[in-house]
Amino acid sequence: MSVTSKVAIAIIVEAVVFVALLFGSAGTLEWGAGWAWMILMFGGGGAVTVLIARRDPALLAERMRSPMQPDQPFWDKVFLVVMGVLWCAWLALMGLDAVRFRWSVMPLWLASVGSALVAVSFWLVARVFLENTFLAPVVKIQKERGHHVVSSGPYAVVRHPLYAAAGIMIPASALVLGSWWGLAASALLLAGLVWRTEMEERELIAHLEGYAEYAQRVRYRLVPFVW
Repeated sequence: MSVTSKVAIAIIVEAVVFVALLFGSAGTLEWGAGWAWMILMFGGGGAVTVLIARRDPALLAERMRSPMQPDQPFWDKVFLVVMGVLWCAWLALMGLDAVRFRWSVMPLWLASVGSALVAVSFWLVARVFLENTFLAPVVKIQKERGHHVVSSGPYAVVRHPLYAAAGIMIPASALVLGSWWGLAASALLLAGLVWRTEMEERELIAHLEGYAEYAQRVRYRLVPFVW
C-alpha cells in the first residue's frame, strides 16, 4: 500500500473515531465547539501532513509505519496503548461534560484563547518536523536512516519540542471544547508525556551517539527555563 493511501485511511479512521467519541458522548451533532475543534485539528494536521509530504517524504513514510515495531522498547508499546485509551476517554468525557450533562460553563473568550493556542501548537509541530527527519512515532534508534542528534531550530531551545507542542495543544483543546473537567483531566495526558520524555531520554543517552553531550548543552526538556 502506498504512503498516500495509508495517510488517507489514517485520516478517515481518526475522523470517524473522533466524531463518534465527541458527538456520541455529547448525544448530538449540534455542537459548534466540537466541529470547531475538528476543523482546527484536521485542518492543522492536514497542513502539516502536506508540508511533510512535500519536504520530507521519507519522514512521512516512517510515521505511517505500525505503532508496534520489533525494535521498539516494550515499555513504549504499553505507553502507546495506555495513552490511546486515555485520549479516547478524555474526548468522551468532554462531550459528556460540555454538552450532555453541562457540568461545565466556560466563557466563550476562553474558547478563542484555546483556538489560538491550538494554532500555535501546530505551527510549532510544523517547525519541529521540518527540523528533524528522525521523528518516528515510536521510540527507537533509526540506524538504517543514519540517525543522528538534531540540535538546531526548536531543538536548540528544548530537547523535546514535539512533546512541548503537545503540551500546549492538549489543554488548549479542552478550552476550545468548553470543558473544565477536560482541562483537569488533561493533566493525566501531560503526565504521560513527561514520563515518556524521561524514558525516551534514557534510550537516547544509552544508544544515540552524541546525545549525552547534547543534553548537557541544551538543559531544558520541555519548558524553557523550567524543566
